[in-house]
Amino acid sequence: MKVPLLDLNPQNGLVFKAIKKEFDKLFSTNQYILGPQVKEFEKDICKFLDVKNAIACSSGTDALILALKALDIKQGDEVITTPFTFFATASAIARIGAKPVFTDIKEYTFNIDPSKIENAITDKTKAIIVVHLFGQPAEMDKIMDVAKNHNLKVIEDNAQGIGAKYKGEFAGTIGDIGTLSFFPSKNLGAMGDAGMCITNNEQLAERLYHLRVHGENPKYYHHEIGLNARMDTMQAIVLKEKLPYLKNWSDMRVKNAQFYYDNLSDLKEIALPHIHKNANSIYNQFTIKAQDRNNLMNYLRNNDVGCAIYYPMPLHLQDCFADLSYKKGDFPISEKVAEEVLSIPVYSELNINQKQFVVDKIKEYYKKEEKK
Repeated sequence: MKVPLLDLNPQNGLVFKAIKKEFDKLFSTNQYILGPQVKEFEKDICKFLDVKNAIACSSGTDALILALKALDIKQGDEVITTPFTFFATASAIARIGAKPVFTDIKEYTFNIDPSKIENAITDKTKAIIVVHLFGQPAEMDKIMDVAKNHNLKVIEDNAQGIGAKYKGEFAGTIGDIGTLSFFPSKNLGAMGDAGMCITNNEQLAERLYHLRVHGENPKYYHHEIGLNARMDTMQAIVLKEKLPYLKNWSDMRVKNAQFYYDNLSDLKEIALPHIHKNANSIYNQFTIKAQDRNNLMNYLRNNDVGCAIYYPMPLHLQDCFADLSYKKGDFPISEKVAEEVLSIPVYSELNINQKQFVVDKIKEYYKKEEKK
């Protein structure tokens, strides 16, 4: 048996005929960028997430850059974020000339620790980028309290958490601006790059609409420099066709996660994901902490079980951020979990035999090690 970390074929196959039909219509109109389907998809997302404004763009990375620019984050400003996340979170800050300032995470949720944010605030701090990692929302009530007390803006990097909730509110709709990624491997994935900003603030939304088209308002008149960050109409078509299935796909991921909780909780060598009592995760990844992680990973791969490390090196230790003068030991929890985490298959179409195979192989590895 083979169990890939992710198999996109079932989902794409489900919507392929509808997508092809819409593509045929598109080819007759040639409106390949920001066609009417983009606006339709934006409206659908607003309804799905109960948010007032959705601004489609070219990628999750560009969504972060647009959000920072819309909030007037400039060169020399500081933005607090987590070192345990995908590179784009911090690179977006650096790309506009601001300074990423890292603070450590909570070991059991992998999300930024609200109690540590205040110590990182200086007179140059202008914003916080919160990451809802692996599909679990961070503790937004505590983070918003800190932001309010220090007059800081909040961007929610919700690239991995569309549909997740914190205290009943959709992740990405609580701060000033939320950002989404529709990278093909996401719970709602395009067939290429695509992203989105979401906000309940009408003024920010208006600015984001202009910033994604070079900052023009009206056409050919530019009051500021924006980005070429428009969504391709083809990606909007794909996403619009997939969106009605998203709730069920996410529910199936939760069901698959529960199978692992039921069948791996007695294994002392691993720690299963801990979901905060106020959070609902959509399990973009099912990430365990494992003893002898690298050897377990190799064993699973050699036995046809897909798995991956998200993320093997915290951002404060990356070469490109050496000028920030961070060093090993500065964020011990992020560094520790980076050496322990391993993500295993949790995608919605996993069948019972595949899930059992994953469980059996993990147990088999540690049983084998015990006998040595």
